[in-house]
Amino acid sequence: MEILVDSNVILDVFTKDKKWFKWSSTILSRYADDHILVINPIIYAEISVRFDNIEDLEDALPHEFFSRRQLPWEAAFLAGRCFLRYRKMGGKKRSPLPDFYIGAHAAVAQMALLTRGVSRYRTYFPKLKLISPE
Repeated sequence: MEILVDSNVILDVFTKDKKWFKWSSTILSRYADDHILVINPIIYAEISVRFDNIEDLEDALPHEFFSRRQLPWEAAFLAGRCFLRYRKMGGKKRSPLPDFYIGAHAAVAQMALLTRGVSRYRTYFPKLKLISPE
Protein backbone atom coordinates (compact mmCIF):
# COMPACT_ATOMS: atom_id res chain seq x y z
CA MET A 1 0.00 0.00 0.00
CA GLU A 2 1.16 3.52 -0.78
CA ILE A 3 0.94 6.09 2.00
CA LEU A 4 1.09 9.83 1.34
CA VAL A 5 3.05 11.38 4.22
CA ASP A 6 1.92 14.84 5.30
CA SER A 7 4.63 17.43 5.88
CA ASN A 8 3.74 17.81 9.57
CA VAL A 9 4.89 14.24 10.28
CA ILE A 10 8.20 14.70 8.44
CA LEU A 11 8.81 18.08 10.04
CA ASP A 12 8.20 16.57 13.49
CA VAL A 13 11.19 14.32 12.86
CA PHE A 14 13.41 17.00 11.29
CA THR A 15 12.74 19.49 14.10
CA LYS A 16 12.70 16.86 16.87
CA ASP A 17 9.36 18.30 17.98
CA LYS A 18 9.00 17.86 21.75
CA LYS A 19 5.41 16.66 21.56
CA TRP A 20 5.31 14.70 18.30
CA PHE A 21 8.85 13.46 17.50
CA LYS A 22 8.42 10.05 19.12
CA TRP A 23 5.05 9.30 17.50
CA SER A 24 6.08 10.58 14.06
CA SER A 25 9.45 8.83 13.94
CA THR A 26 7.97 5.57 15.23
CA ILE A 27 5.08 5.56 12.76
CA LEU A 28 7.34 6.43 9.81
CA SER A 29 9.70 3.59 10.70
CA ARG A 30 6.81 1.15 11.13
CA TYR A 31 5.22 1.89 7.76
CA ALA A 32 8.50 2.24 5.85
CA ASP A 33 9.20 -1.45 6.35
CA ASP A 34 6.33 -2.76 4.23
CA HIS A 35 4.68 0.22 2.52
CA ILE A 36 5.70 2.83 -0.03
CA LEU A 37 5.96 6.27 1.58
CA VAL A 38 5.04 9.01 -0.87
CA ILE A 39 5.45 12.78 -1.03
CA ASN A 40 4.25 15.22 -3.68
CA PRO A 41 5.48 18.68 -4.76
CA ILE A 42 3.23 20.45 -2.25
CA ILE A 43 4.56 18.42 0.68
CA TYR A 44 8.08 18.93 -0.67
CA ALA A 45 7.52 22.70 -0.77
CA GLU A 46 6.18 22.78 2.79
CA ILE A 47 9.26 20.91 4.03
CA SER A 48 11.69 22.98 1.96
CA VAL A 49 11.31 26.06 4.19
CA ARG A 50 13.56 24.29 6.73
CA PHE A 51 16.48 24.06 4.28
CA ASP A 52 18.85 26.58 2.72
CA ASN A 53 19.48 24.61 -0.45
CA ILE A 54 17.88 21.83 -2.47
CA GLU A 55 20.83 19.47 -2.02
CA ASP A 56 20.32 19.38 1.75
CA LEU A 57 16.59 18.85 1.27
CA GLU A 58 17.23 16.00 -1.15
CA ASP A 59 19.64 14.41 1.34
CA ALA A 60 16.97 14.67 4.06
CA LEU A 61 14.31 13.07 1.82
CA PRO A 62 16.14 10.12 0.26
CA HIS A 63 14.47 8.61 -2.78
CA GLU A 64 14.89 5.14 -1.26
CA PHE A 65 12.64 6.21 1.62
CA PHE A 66 10.24 8.71 0.02
CA SER A 67 8.82 8.06 -3.42
CA ARG A 68 7.91 11.19 -5.38
CA ARG A 69 4.52 11.49 -7.12
CA GLN A 70 3.12 14.31 -9.20
CA LEU A 71 -0.27 15.75 -8.32
CA PRO A 72 -2.83 14.21 -10.73
CA TRP A 73 -5.09 16.60 -12.64
CA GLU A 74 -8.11 14.88 -11.09
CA ALA A 75 -6.72 15.70 -7.63
CA ALA A 76 -6.36 19.37 -8.59
CA PHE A 77 -10.00 19.40 -9.67
CA LEU A 78 -11.13 17.70 -6.46
CA ALA A 79 -9.04 20.14 -4.38
CA GLY A 80 -10.83 23.03 -6.10
CA ARG A 81 -14.26 21.50 -5.42
CA CYS A 82 -13.40 20.96 -1.74
CA PHE A 83 -12.08 24.51 -1.52
CA LEU A 84 -15.36 25.81 -2.96
CA ARG A 85 -17.25 23.88 -0.27
CA TYR A 86 -14.90 25.34 2.36
CA ARG A 87 -15.65 28.87 1.14
CA LYS A 88 -19.41 28.23 1.12
CA MET A 89 -19.11 27.01 4.72
CA GLY A 90 -17.55 30.35 5.72
CA GLY A 91 -13.85 29.68 5.13
CA LYS A 92 -11.89 32.93 4.75
CA LYS A 93 -8.84 31.87 2.74
CA ARG A 94 -8.80 33.15 -0.85
CA SER A 95 -6.88 30.32 -2.52
CA PRO A 96 -6.96 26.54 -2.00
CA LEU A 97 -5.00 25.44 1.02
CA PRO A 98 -2.26 22.83 0.67
CA ASP A 99 -4.35 20.40 2.74
CA PHE A 100 -6.97 20.31 -0.03
CA TYR A 101 -4.34 19.32 -2.61
CA ILE A 102 -2.79 16.76 -0.28
CA GLY A 103 -6.13 15.20 0.68
CA ALA A 104 -7.33 15.16 -2.91
CA HIS A 105 -4.10 13.53 -4.09
CA ALA A 106 -4.42 10.75 -1.51
CA ALA A 107 -8.11 10.29 -2.35
CA VAL A 108 -7.71 10.18 -6.14
CA ALA A 109 -4.65 7.90 -5.98
CA GLN A 110 -6.34 5.70 -3.35
CA MET A 111 -3.47 6.13 -0.91
CA ALA A 112 -3.76 6.29 2.85
CA LEU A 113 -2.68 9.61 4.38
CA LEU A 114 -0.27 9.71 7.32
CA THR A 115 -0.92 12.96 9.19
CA ARG A 116 -1.45 14.56 12.58
CA GLY A 117 -3.87 17.21 11.26
CA VAL A 118 -7.02 15.21 10.68
CA SER A 119 -9.94 17.63 11.08
CA ARG A 120 -9.91 19.19 7.61
CA TYR A 121 -9.24 15.83 5.97
CA ARG A 122 -12.16 14.20 7.79
CA THR A 123 -14.46 17.07 6.86
CA TYR A 124 -13.65 17.27 3.14
CA PHE A 125 -12.45 13.72 2.41
CA PRO A 126 -14.59 11.52 4.67
CA LYS A 127 -13.72 8.27 2.84
CA LEU A 128 -9.97 8.88 2.98
CA LYS A 129 -8.05 6.33 5.06
CA LEU A 130 -6.15 8.32 7.67
CA ILE A 131 -3.25 7.13 9.76
CA SER A 132 -3.10 9.50 12.72
CA PRO A 133 -2.50 9.63 16.47
CA GLU A 134 -6.26 9.56 17.06
